[in-house]
Amino acid sequence: MGSVGAFFIVIIILVVMLLAMMVRILNEYERGVIFRLGRALGRPKGPGLILLIPVIDRMQRVSLRTVVMDVPPQDVITKDNVTLKVNAVVYFRVMDPLKAIIQVENYLYATSQLAQTTLRSVLGQALLDELLVEREQINHHLQEILDAQTDPWGVKVSNVEIKHVDLPVEMQRAMAKQAEAERERRAKVIHAEGESQAAEKLTDAARKISESPIALQLRFLQTLTEVASEKNSTTIFPVPIDLFTPFLKLMQKKEGESE
Repeated sequence: MGSVGAFFIVIIILVVMLLAMMVRILNEYERGVIFRLGRALGRPKGPGLILLIPVIDRMQRVSLRTVVMDVPPQDVITKDNVTLKVNAVVYFRVMDPLKAIIQVENYLYATSQLAQTTLRSVLGQALLDELLVEREQINHHLQEILDAQTDPWGVKVSNVEIKHVDLPVEMQRAMAKQAEAERERRAKVIHAEGESQAAEKLTDAARKISESPIALQLRFLQTLTEVASEKNSTTIFPVPIDLFTPFLKLMQKKEGESE
């Protein structure tokens, strides 16, 4: 009786092991590439419950989620012979799980290595100013190159972003001096433009005053009023006789009419 019980226990253990080998559960974001005696069964399976034939079938899981891969800092020599370190981040996902397993040994490692070599190659053809100013265009160019090269693997590169550009200390100082000189140049240009506009306005004002002597006299009286309101001391101004000429002529005209 004891041997029969042990036999049943062995059978149960074997059944449990068999079920463990047969049953696979795939999440919503996973697909399973099944190989039967070394040959792929075509369309990947999943998600949900997957049944395998023990010993004969072998399944590899592939995640369909977007992978965010950090590209390690790369030593780059730009087109104008500036040495710097650049790192980036690559966003990609598997579009065809079958190709990702069959066409390349390790698509994650392969994409990482390809991103590093492409980053050095593309940035080596750019000038430092282009790298700092036209970064959006360089990111798009990197994405196009990586996407074209990973397409046979069933991998879609959706975006590439340059994260950080580590400039040498000497180059940082030179750029700081250049920026300071540019700011000084702009300040001088703005000051010169202000002086030019002020001169134009003063010229227009002088022309208008010269056309109307009364305006000059009124401006003179306004200046006296402003000085008197600001200062409590006595101020003596030499008053030109021409200031009263219009009034004298007006009085003489009235006297002649009265006669």
